[in-house]
Amino acid sequence: QVQLVESGGGSVQAGGSLTLSCAPASPVYRGDCMAWFRQVPGKQREGVAAIHLSRGITYYADPVKGRFTISPGSAKNTVVLRMDDLKPEDTAMYYCADDDPTPVAPTCRDLLFGVGGNVFGFWGQGTQVTVSS
Repeated sequence: QVQLVESGGGSVQAGGSLTLSCAPASPVYRGDCMAWFRQVPGKQREGVAAIHLSRGITYYADPVKGRFTISPGSAKNTVVLRMDDLKPEDTAMYYCADDDPTPVAPTCRDLLFGVGGNVFGFWGQGTQVTVSS
């Protein structure tokens, strides 16, 4: 069952920009934490950025700080990831995730970085980003 739908992936040259969008497949549910992850074949999935929607707090992984920006989208119940100054090492499948903080994972950062083994419960199918040198 598709829970989130991503769009905006593509191929760019190093230094270029892309904007990814994420929207729930159903308007019934939307968690207060929305995030982006990425994964390349043979490697572990890694958290990229998260936003605590009701508090307006954002979190970023060190490799993307200063280059990526996560924010609420202009359409209702959407989140976008603006990616600037893209590098070949940013090449990956990018996934959107959605959930609420819990008593044992009280911040979106906890979910983004899997603190205590807590992870997002709702995922999209991914959108490919390819950055060429």
